[in-house]
Amino acid sequence: MYRAQPKPEFLYTLRQLIRCTQAFERYSGAHVRQMGLTESQFDVIATLGNTPGMSCKALGEKTLITKGTLTGVLDRMEARGLISRKADCDDARRSHVALTRKGTLLFEEVFPAHLQHLQRAFGRLDDSELKRLRESLSQLQDAFEKEHAR
Repeated sequence: MYRAQPKPEFLYTLRQLIRCTQAFERYSGAHVRQMGLTESQFDVIATLGNTPGMSCKALGEKTLITKGTLTGVLDRMEARGLISRKADCDDARRSHVALTRKGTLLFEEVFPAHLQHLQRAFGRLDDSELKRLRESLSQLQDAFEKEHAR
């Protein structure tokens, strides 16, 4: 016969972390879509904004987009005239990705607007609460990274 075991505290924490992530994605994603972008496109624009561009590999490391998805995202953004891709002078297998003038203008419009949108939610917490939350999330990240390295 199966007996229900008390749930470890970490399961409650895990559930809350997932619910928080889902709530953030709903809130953030809805705003990004209102601006005519997918979340992945916004991630690329936000990452490339205020930079001279970067290699496709570096872009993949700095965004939250998987390698398999990134190529399609970049193809669609290039078709819209938001980014340019050029072969690296030193290594033709690598490509350099940068915002075009149109992409830069879009970044200058959507990035501050999205920060302001996010500030409405984050603004419900005071600075000390945000600091405690950041420290707790860093501790959790460190725990996962240490366990992964084992």
